Amino acid sequence: MDLHSTYPGVMDLKWRARRRLPKFVWEYLDSGTGTEATKARNRRALDSLGFMPAILQGPQDPDLTTTLLGQRFPLPFGVAPIGMSGLVWPDAEGHLARSAAQAGLPYSLSTVASQSPEDVAPHLGEHAWFQLYPPKAPEIRTDMLERARAAGFTTLVLTADVPVASRRERQTRSGLVQPPRLTPRILAQVAMRPAWALGMAARRGLPHMRTLDKYSQSDLNLPPTAHIGYLLRTSPDMEYVKWLRDNWDGPFLVKGVLRAEDAEPLERAGVDGIWISNHAGRQFDGAPAAIEVLPALRAASRLPLIFDSGIEGGLDILRALALGADFVMLGRAFHFALAALGPKGPAHLIDLLARDMAANMGQIGVQRLADLPQPMPVEPAQPD
Repeated sequence: MDLHSTYPGVMDLKWRARRRLPKFVWEYLDSGTGTEATKARNRRALDSLGFMPAILQGPQDPDLTTTLLGQRFPLPFGVAPIGMSGLVWPDAEGHLARSAAQAGLPYSLSTVASQSPEDVAPHLGEHAWFQLYPPKAPEIRTDMLERARAAGFTTLVLTADVPVASRRERQTRSGLVQPPRLTPRILAQVAMRPAWALGMAARRGLPHMRTLDKYSQSDLNLPPTAHIGYLLRTSPDMEYVKWLRDNWDGPFLVKGVLRAEDAEPLERAGVDGIWISNHAGRQFDGAPAAIEVLPALRAASRLPLIFDSGIEGGLDILRALALGADFVMLGRAFHFALAALGPKGPAHLIDLLARDMAANMGQIGVQRLADLPQPMPVEPAQPD
């Protein structure tokens, strides 16, 4: 089957993913927090950025390669971390790591993934990033870094924008708790999605946060959207950032930056790159659209800028790059692809995004990413 004829866009993958996932898993993956205004704001702000089409440019053969952190990549995007990926599809982390490695792209493993650094080590390529939720205890912090390094992760990503558990009301209403439990309500949802249920049965039940097994305690009393990770981690400050810089000998990124005034202190602390993100609307419903703050951060920093939040296609990637991002990461889209197509999904998404970027670059009349023009304001489409 030609996947491009059936699933030519991210929205096609999203539609099929929703039909294949139990409701509680779908709500976990797709939901934001609050009224989901930040999630909607991300989409609206991206849609308000357009490019003037160009004509009479001759044959088009766009070059999609780029350089980040001194390394050459065939495409300007990679796989962002999402906690509990294995809840979305069995062996999600393994599938994503292998697909990224085969494509020569970065793969990011979350601290709260359903597989540990040791689990995914055999599947990693040369661009393996470990996303750290900051442990409070120095001994746990040190041990996590040693485990990530030993497993083959070369880049460290500190997520700094999750000081407390977000509410994620849609997720709560679905009946999902942490760690996931098979309540009668959840079992009823599972029974309606046999492909997902059979895959999970083959993996011996619902996943959990395997990286944290080594540090976990029993009889935890946590709110529904929290988990063991919240007991282990802290709200970092600049001294924490400096400690990580001193104790990690590879590239070091800080994720969750929205304020331009944070760029200079991070640069002084020795950070190698800034990851602009509003957590895709999953953490704080009063945040600005991430794309809206990108130009100010570009003006404020000489560091490489990585961008995520709201990306749903190749045109969105071009929008972010044109406003100053050096690289773009996608989380939900890769998980839509997994849920829609299983192991074939991530590779299809990578090809889909590359084709979409090339087609849009042809319309704009640019051959290289560095030649993208500044976006112009356009009127976003009104929802149906």
